[in-house]
Amino acid sequence: MKSIFSLILVLLVSTSYGQEINNSSYKDISEGLNWRCIGPFRGGRSAAVTGVEGKPMLYYMGSTGGGIWKTKNGGNTWENISDGYFGGSIGSIAVSSSDNNVLYSGGGEVTVRGNVSYGYGVHKSIDGGRSWKHMGLENSKHIPRIRIHPKNPDIVYAAVLGDLYKSSDDRGVYKSINGGESWEKVLFANADAGAVDIIMDPENPDIIYASTWRVRRTPYDFSSGGEGSALWKTTDGGKTWEEISKNEGFPEGTLGIIGVTVSPVNPERVWTIVENEKGGIYRSDDGGETWENTNSDRNLRQRAWYYSRIYADTQDENKVYVMNVAYHMSADGGKTFSTHYAPHGDHHDLWIAPEDPKRMIIADDGGAQVSFDAGANWSTYKNQPTSQFYRVTTDDAFPYRVYGAQQDNSTVRIRNRVDWGTISEDDWESTAGGESAHIAIDPENNDIVYGGSYGGFLTRKNHQKNQNRSINVWPDNPIGYGAEGMKYRFQWNFPLFFSPHDSKKLYTASNHLHVSNDGGESWEVISPDLTRNDPSKLGPSGGPITKDNTGVEYYCTIFAATESYKEKDLLWVGTDDGLVQVSRDGGNGWVNVTPPGLPEWSMINSVEIDPFSDGGLFVAATSYKNGDYAPYLFHTVDYGKTWKKITNGIDENHFTRVIRADPNKIGLLYAGTESGLYISFDNGNNWEAFQQNLPIVPITDMTIKHGNLIVATQGRSFWILDDMHLIPQYMEKKPWHLELFKPADAIQMGGSTKESKTEGQNHSGGVRVHYFLEKELAEDDTMSIRFYEGQNLIRSFSNKPKKDEGELGDPELGTNLLVWNMRYPKADKFEGMLMWWGTLQGPKAPPAEYSAELFLNGERYGTGHKFKILKDPRSEGSEEDLRMKFDFLLDIRNTLDETHDAISDMRLIKSQIKKMNELIPEGKNQDVVDKGNDLDSILTEIEKTLYQTKLKSNQDMLNYPIMLNNKLAHVASLASMSNDRPTEQMMLVRDDLTKKINEQLQKWKDIKNVEIPAYNELIRNGKINVIGLPEE
Repeated sequence: MKSIFSLILVLLVSTSYGQEINNSSYKDISEGLNWRCIGPFRGGRSAAVTGVEGKPMLYYMGSTGGGIWKTKNGGNTWENISDGYFGGSIGSIAVSSSDNNVLYSGGGEVTVRGNVSYGYGVHKSIDGGRSWKHMGLENSKHIPRIRIHPKNPDIVYAAVLGDLYKSSDDRGVYKSINGGESWEKVLFANADAGAVDIIMDPENPDIIYASTWRVRRTPYDFSSGGEGSALWKTTDGGKTWEEISKNEGFPEGTLGIIGVTVSPVNPERVWTIVENEKGGIYRSDDGGETWENTNSDRNLRQRAWYYSRIYADTQDENKVYVMNVAYHMSADGGKTFSTHYAPHGDHHDLWIAPEDPKRMIIADDGGAQVSFDAGANWSTYKNQPTSQFYRVTTDDAFPYRVYGAQQDNSTVRIRNRVDWGTISEDDWESTAGGESAHIAIDPENNDIVYGGSYGGFLTRKNHQKNQNRSINVWPDNPIGYGAEGMKYRFQWNFPLFFSPHDSKKLYTASNHLHVSNDGGESWEVISPDLTRNDPSKLGPSGGPITKDNTGVEYYCTIFAATESYKEKDLLWVGTDDGLVQVSRDGGNGWVNVTPPGLPEWSMINSVEIDPFSDGGLFVAATSYKNGDYAPYLFHTVDYGKTWKKITNGIDENHFTRVIRADPNKIGLLYAGTESGLYISFDNGNNWEAFQQNLPIVPITDMTIKHGNLIVATQGRSFWILDDMHLIPQYMEKKPWHLELFKPADAIQMGGSTKESKTEGQNHSGGVRVHYFLEKELAEDDTMSIRFYEGQNLIRSFSNKPKKDEGELGDPELGTNLLVWNMRYPKADKFEGMLMWWGTLQGPKAPPAEYSAELFLNGERYGTGHKFKILKDPRSEGSEEDLRMKFDFLLDIRNTLDETHDAISDMRLIKSQIKKMNELIPEGKNQDVVDKGNDLDSILTEIEKTLYQTKLKSNQDMLNYPIMLNNKLAHVASLASMSNDRPTEQMMLVRDDLTKKINEQLQKWKDIKNVEIPAYNELIRNGKINVIGLPEE
């Protein structure tokens, strides 16, 4: 039998060579652990986009948390181009108009909402984004604008907004004249007001307008405006600046954020959008000397701090665009505006092509969209895996679903894997709650889901009946109010969870802990106020110009909570004002057990039960909203009486959002930070980066399910690590030379390694086998991996495959991955064979125990490893039924294999007969000729009975009916459709077709065993010259 077997082979290359691997440094062997992004492919917030002049299909997007993306087909698909270099939040991106291979990126978004992420300074590419170099300004935190000199890409300006949470001198407008190698601060307002917008005069690049903005966030407040907020102009390339917001006609009083643009058609025409008590659109027709208020419509300037961007049309000096919830366009110089909508709302950036103002790209809370007709139509945002998720949880369905709330969109539940192909939009749907939710799934019914949202909003969704019900603890809408007047203070992202000991007990938390035993129909308060309850931090948020009370800044609330699955009634809560409280009696009594090393007013972001300690808890806290970016992780084993800080090895600026403990391996911990993932093998005493192919992105939450580590990110959707079972194996032994790791048990379900730019990565399916190579194989070394059921060899894969062996490829240094799709070898196929709805696939190995073994030069290496293939839980058939199905399909496979080998052999015989007849001179050896012709006729009739020989194209079967082999293969296709035993009719048809096939095969065997030898004897007796010249 030929080795025609469906194999997925992935070689994941390690950078190690000859290193000794030990328990505390396993990077070299762990390179084989790869993450996959499951989606959803539904864009998250973007505030930075640009196109390229003269290249109508080429655009760039900077996402908030997800790095930089590029489309070369007008927004149909997007590809990340910053992975491997940097990541995080992008505030600006610019392309040089004189050399469009030169790009500059500024980190840190301008949309400084409650979950804002900072960036990592300036990066530059000189090859269109294929590679990047860090160019400094690493303390900038937020760079909302970069502008490049139109004729010299080495001259570049960066608007640095700076740290949102504390005063800093690292603010203002910076200029580089050497391509970013060094920077000079050319404009500085003060330590609390940074630069937010820059625009160049298109005719004279030494004329520049810039705005500065005083903005500050605290854990409990947000302010926009004040001293330092201003509009500036330079006419000498930044050497000197004039504050032109003091000029005639500009609004007086406190200024906030200011957006500015210049008409490329008439550079004397300058527009601004101004946050002010008398704010709105202000226009100057004399380069900023005087100003006129042309429009004060609040639709253009609502929630000013979040928008306030303005853009001049590239060919019409009277046309101007303003970004807000919708985007607005004026064609009369800013006097009146029409309202327009892109596919998503909340717009933050716009680029208009200089040569064609109908061509544009817009950035909003759904990512980026491209238009070629001035906004009449836009590309989709449902092709960008840049969703921002707050939390993650899973249900108990199969395949299990991953749940989370996407900022600026709905909640989501998405399958972690599917039977084939990629994880598409068909595999996810919205669920309970809103954009900021914690989600809890009914332990007894995966289709009843509970979800929260800001303002204390709580819903219960029944997916089976498509019904939603509001179950707020206290349905008094707080929008627009500060926290001081609330009966219960619910944070933007408040906890929601079921008791692990009582499937009816649902908890949620405000500044109190609440419990419901009737699905949210009624609620009981089971704690006092567990926060600091500081009145000075409970006032309205916003100002000094505009209030902004959405609930993001509601403070002194419970932010993390759980009930121990090890001990009933053991409750832990962590507050956003820095307290840890514990109750051991179901909430009747509480003890403040806050770790003494935790800074005051920190946020307890997550709490995690220690699986191996009855009184154990891990805590992840952040204090970045107080201007402290350090990691804070703590561990207690005595119910909070004592604590140990466990952050050694984590970067001092990677603040920690979440910690999770492996439930199967003591000491194995995972920590999610603002800048990636870490792992510890010794209960947090030491940490190492654990990034693999996971992008640099804020990790907001993690959960562990069925040996998978699932992470929620703030800017790159959901990611899954399928092979967690390898990590404890990596911890057990040193040094590694040549090693086959124990595979995880596999489920008899399909999968795919197909990659897509618009859909999530599926699980590969099959049995995933990892093996490690410390040194290169010698040229004559033969390595193979073999699979057995008992002593029966099922399948072998080799780097030098022989007949019946699969292709292992060339094993690389480090960790390699072989995926066996669980199938036995397929039936042979002869040349030119066509079929209509019939399968030659070998059957999948049935549920049972198997083993994998590694061989080097024919010798078994190590002891091998046992694993199980498990029944698909969705299967309606029993394991006995599946074994019967396997036997049935294997029998068909064997019959087809024998049939097709016979057809190949018969064709070979016929070709040899034809050649023999051509060698015999006319009129001689007639007995040989006649015998050969008779054999040819008989063989032709046998083949025509087994296979339709007239088939030449894929739909010829509609004209020439299929024959026995196709009919039998069709029965195999039908039996393969379900995970159950074959029907009685299938078995009857199989038996009937097999009988008919065997009759033909017996005729062939008789010819092969009797007639062919007789034919050969005639040839010998006829003394036919096989080699010779034609007679003359």
